[in-house]
Amino acid sequence: MSNSSFGKQCLSWCRAGSLSGLALLAAAGLPVAAGEPDYALLPLNQLRHLAVEGVPRAQLALGVALEHGEGLPRSPVEARRWYCRAAAQNVEEAWFNLGWMFANGRGVIRDDAIARYWLGRAAAGGVAQAANVLAMLEEGTSDLTGCEDTVTLPWIYQRCQSVQCRDIVHKVEQLAPNYGLDANLVVAVIDAESGFQPRALSPKRASGLMQLLPTTAQRFGVRDIWDTEENLRGGMAYLRWLLAWFRGDLEKVLAAYNAGEQRVMQYRGVPPYTETRGYVRRILRRYGHKVHPYDVAWLTLPLADPEARAKAAVSSRRDP
Repeated sequence: MSNSSFGKQCLSWCRAGSLSGLALLAAAGLPVAAGEPDYALLPLNQLRHLAVEGVPRAQLALGVALEHGEGLPRSPVEARRWYCRAAAQNVEEAWFNLGWMFANGRGVIRDDAIARYWLGRAAAGGVAQAANVLAMLEEGTSDLTGCEDTVTLPWIYQRCQSVQCRDIVHKVEQLAPNYGLDANLVVAVIDAESGFQPRALSPKRASGLMQLLPTTAQRFGVRDIWDTEENLRGGMAYLRWLLAWFRGDLEKVLAAYNAGEQRVMQYRGVPPYTETRGYVRRILRRYGHKVHPYDVAWLTLPLADPEARAKAAVSSRRDP
């Protein structure tokens, strides 16, 4: 079969649901990592443990099992999450599988632009058949990857090993899409703000995971600043507002989260405070991006207190 014929036949097989996950990988000629165990043959509890610990190819194998219901209930949504985590650790097969899912709408809304992003990476990484599938797709690019709701930062596995910390990450993954936020940005902010300590309290009375000041908490409708979910929601609502105000410029957004909007506007950028500049650099390095999608409509979302809205530039200031 020619490469071009394979690409067309692959799309036909996948849309008909007749090709299993492992058969798909084999048919596509995807490489098998030398010197590693066959994770697909491990007991599922062991496979899941390794995936949670951050073993990249275990994450891939768990994604395949979940996508195709091999030994456990089929869940394309969870499969995509595990592919995203493996993809962030440069597993070429995960790039291919994500492209495949978005090209065919398997458990996701079909999106040729996202599919092209992942298949393009797979093709550049040496996955022979990725280029053939790419040829079947419409032209287009996307600022999204389809993984924004999943924490994929490789450092998270060492930084976040306790059950409590992993529960926090899971909660962020649940909530972040409701605020239009990349879960990875939220996690990077939490790491810098509180080190994942829900009871963290600063000398300036910034409290909880996202270190909300009482004025910020009131402004964004947080009734119990020590409630984990309310604290997360308040911090995410503030980040969303800042993203709209500063048009997605993360240097300004993060500086404002640390020092207040007024200071950023005063200096037309990151204020000349050692703490704030170090804070911004640290999060940008951990997150890996300098811009974030935003919607100016976020500025018009109701705040808890109309009077607080009028004082927005001052009420959230946290001077170093």
